[in-house]
Amino acid sequence: MAWVAGRYAVRSVRRNLRRTSLSIVGIAIGCVLALFMESLNRGRDELFARAATFGGSGHLRVVAAGWPERRDSRLRLADWRHDADAARALPGVAAATPRARADVLLAMGTHVVPVELTGVDPAIEPVTNRLVRTITAGRYLRPDDAGTIVIGQAVADRLGVGPDDQILGSVVGQDGDISSAMFVVVGIIRTGSSDLDASLAQVPLADLDRFTGLAGAGEIVLMLSDWRQTAAISAELVPRLAPGDVVMTWSELFPDFKGHIEQDQATARLVSGIILLVVLLGVTSAQLASVLERRREFAVLSAIGMSGGRMVRLVITEAVALGLAGGGLGLAIGTPIIWKFAKSGLDFRAYLGTDYAFAGTLMEPVLYGEFGWWIVPYVFSVAIGATVIASLYPARFAARTDPAVALRVAQ
Repeated sequence: MAWVAGRYAVRSVRRNLRRTSLSIVGIAIGCVLALFMESLNRGRDELFARAATFGGSGHLRVVAAGWPERRDSRLRLADWRHDADAARALPGVAAATPRARADVLLAMGTHVVPVELTGVDPAIEPVTNRLVRTITAGRYLRPDDAGTIVIGQAVADRLGVGPDDQILGSVVGQDGDISSAMFVVVGIIRTGSSDLDASLAQVPLADLDRFTGLAGAGEIVLMLSDWRQTAAISAELVPRLAPGDVVMTWSELFPDFKGHIEQDQATARLVSGIILLVVLLGVTSAQLASVLERRREFAVLSAIGMSGGRMVRLVITEAVALGLAGGGLGLAIGTPIIWKFAKSGLDFRAYLGTDYAFAGTLMEPVLYGEFGWWIVPYVFSVAIGATVIASLYPARFAARTDPAVALRVAQ
C-alpha cells in the first residue's frame, strides 16, 4: 500500500503545477539561504580557530600549574622535555614546540621599548607560528644561533635599528637583580598589524635561559591536524604529562575570542531560524490551501473507509515529494554559489583594512565558506524537514474532515 500512497501523492502534487512550482521554488530559495548561512558559519569558526592558533598560540598549550590563574611568565614546566615527547607521540598532533617568556626592556641608545621576549626553538617555531614567516629584512633565527634576536617592525622603528645592529636587553632576574645582555638583530618581522609588530621579540630558548636565570620552557605549544579534535586530544594528553603541568585549549587561552564566537554563533542561529521560519510559513500556507481545495476529495476518501492516520501519511508523503523536489532545485542553485564562496570568499579589506587584529590576534580580512559533501544531506534534511513540519497542521486538518459537512458544503 505504501507505493499506492506514493503514486497518489505524486499525482496530487502534479495536479496544480503552478502552486507546486511556487512551493518548490520557495523551498529551494530557503535551502540556498540556509546553506549559505551554514557554509558561512563553518568557515567563520575555522577562521577564528586558524587566526587564534596559527598566530603562535597553538590549538593546545601545556603550561605550569598556577599559570592559568596567575599568567606569570616566570613559571616553568616541571619537565618540558617529557611533556614535548608525550605530545608528539599522540596521533593528530602535527607539531609541538617549547617556549619560554620574560618581560624585558630592549634599548638602543636613549630609546627603550618594553616587550615580552620569547625564547623559542628556531627549527620548529616557523611551523607553529605563521607570523615569524614574514621576515622583511634579514633572516629568522637558526638552531645554531647564539646572542641573536628577531623583532617586530614597530619595535625596530622605535629603537631605530636594523639587521646586524646590537641592542641591550634588561630583565629582573630570579634573585631580584637586574640582568643585561647584548643581542644582535638578525631579522625584522612585519605581520601587517602594528600592534602585533610592537610585541614581537624572539631569541633562542637557550639564550633566554642564560639571560633570565630560569632554566627550561614555560610552555609547550601544540598544533593539531584537525582543530575540531582539540577537546579529545587534550583529554588524552592530560594523564601523560609530568605531575603539576596542565593543558589549556585555545578557547581557554583567548576567552574574548570564545565569547565573540559564541555571540556570532547565537546570531547565526537566529538568522538561520528566521530563514527556516519563513520557509515553514510558506510551505504551510501552500499545503493548507491545497487541503482546503481538496476537502471534498478527503471527504470521499474518508467516506470509503480511509482512516485519519492514512490521510496524515498521505499529506506527509506529498510534503516529502515537495521537499525532495525543492531540495534538488536548491542543491542545483546553491552548489555553484557555495563553491564560489569557498574559492573566492568574502573580502572585507575595504572595511577592516589589511592589519585588523582582535584580542591580540591577526585576523584574515577574507572569509571563506566551507564546501564539501556535507551540503547534500544538509540541503535535503532542511528541505524535507521543513516541508514535513509545515504539513503537520494541514495533515491534521485533512484527517479531521467530516465527510457529511464537506460534501454538503461542496454541493
